[in-house]
Amino acid sequence: MPKIEYVPKKFSDEHRQVIDRANTILRDYARRGYDLTLRQLYYQFVSRNWLRNTVQSYKRLGGIVSEARRAGLIDWSHIVDRTRNLRAASTWGSPADIVGACARQFDVDLWADQGFRVEAWVEKDALIGVLEVACRRHQIPYFSCRGYTSDSEVWSAAQRMRGHVKGGQKVMVLHLGDHDPSGIDMTRDIRERIELFGDVGENEVEIRRIALNMPQIEQYGPPPNPAKETDSRYRGYQELHGDESWELDALSPEVITELIHTEAERLIDETTWAEAVARREEGRRLLGAVSARWDELTEGL
Repeated sequence: MPKIEYVPKKFSDEHRQVIDRANTILRDYARRGYDLTLRQLYYQFVSRNWLRNTVQSYKRLGGIVSEARRAGLIDWSHIVDRTRNLRAASTWGSPADIVGACARQFDVDLWADQGFRVEAWVEKDALIGVLEVACRRHQIPYFSCRGYTSDSEVWSAAQRMRGHVKGGQKVMVLHLGDHDPSGIDMTRDIRERIELFGDVGENEVEIRRIALNMPQIEQYGPPPNPAKETDSRYRGYQELHGDESWELDALSPEVITELIHTEAERLIDETTWAEAVARREEGRRLLGAVSARWDELTEGL
């Protein structure tokens, strides 16, 4: 694990306690296959009553964590920025290598013969890594809305979903967003524009908000924030929910993963699913055999 000292620093006992607590959380999540953003780490502190839920607390934690990473006290791989990533072309050492990679990556459309198509949409780009882990098991396409989704993206989605409906399948969009005036309204907005652009009804395409909802807030107790009074939807939100709001980031990645798994498994026909998985495994086996015997098979070509 990359703990690398770039800037030596002696920390106060108070700051050292913050670093030790951060490492306890980060190591625990790493063992379970998750990395965290700084904001997710911050909410873990708040939920444990180690920090007050304020802008100042968030900035203070960020400063301590930054210095601790540079001092070699926090693993660089445990905290990620999901909004900035390098993109590069894939390369291979030989044709056999790419065939071997294809063998490992080969997949079939597990939803092709199911009654439903399922997609997961999340309000925030910072949580896309959590969705990647959560959606992997059931091959669910996932998407970061980045707030209110653009007309271009909703139109493209509506055409895709309309195609599924014409092919005899229903569509289920699992939507996850903040519990605040705009976050709640985004579910309605997606539903209305999908129906408009796709010419589909609720019985054909369902937009199901699976988080963040009030029962989850009551169950898990994420820290509240004041709802933004400057939001044009504040008054309507206040009448229903009061003047507090909650961020999706405060939910544990495991809770989000379980919510998605539960919804997917409720819709899957297990017999048809198992048949598709068997086809995938046979395809991987055949490609693996070709990769292993590449020199023999291509000799003389």
